[in-house]
Amino acid sequence: MSSLFKQLFSRYLIITNTVTSGTLLGLGDVITQNLEIEYASRTGVTGTYFDIYRTGRMFLMGLMIGPFGHLWYTKFADKLVLGSGPKVVLKKIGVDQIIFTPIITCLFFGGMGLLEGRGITGALNEIKSNFIAVYSVDCCVWPPAQYINFHFIPARFRSVYVSTMTLCWNTFLSYMKHRKTTI
Repeated sequence: MSSLFKQLFSRYLIITNTVTSGTLLGLGDVITQNLEIEYASRTGVTGTYFDIYRTGRMFLMGLMIGPFGHLWYTKFADKLVLGSGPKVVLKKIGVDQIIFTPIITCLFFGGMGLLEGRGITGALNEIKSNFIAVYSVDCCVWPPAQYINFHFIPARFRSVYVSTMTLCWNTFLSYMKHRKTTI
């Protein structure tokens, strides 16, 4: 078992990080949909059902953005800000919030719009409708999580750490993405 674990986090790291990203984004949607169905049943709303295609799109989006997270956390973040220690970690968090977060947020909402067949205009509208609210919450949630990531977690485990922390975040993203159609 330790040999498999070792290979997953060395030789097959990009695959591990990508599959983890897709799985956790899909799982975040499963949690969100179950919460939405429970809320609907408590408020007397009928006809609410689990949408497997929605979860599939979220999973696929996770697979598509997974390589970006892998490259960011295993290659680029440490090269953009060199060194270690608390001040360097704070600089890495700043770079993460200023560069990576806006890109990945736009990729998520734009990509989801495209996967739903909304075309370029619809994808851009998804970004416009959600970016500010999501980015604002992101700026409150992720800097503490990223401090732990950049200060304590070895580079090869950073993408998986972020993916794990992202489970709650993905539940929030799924809610933000689908809130107009479910409530």
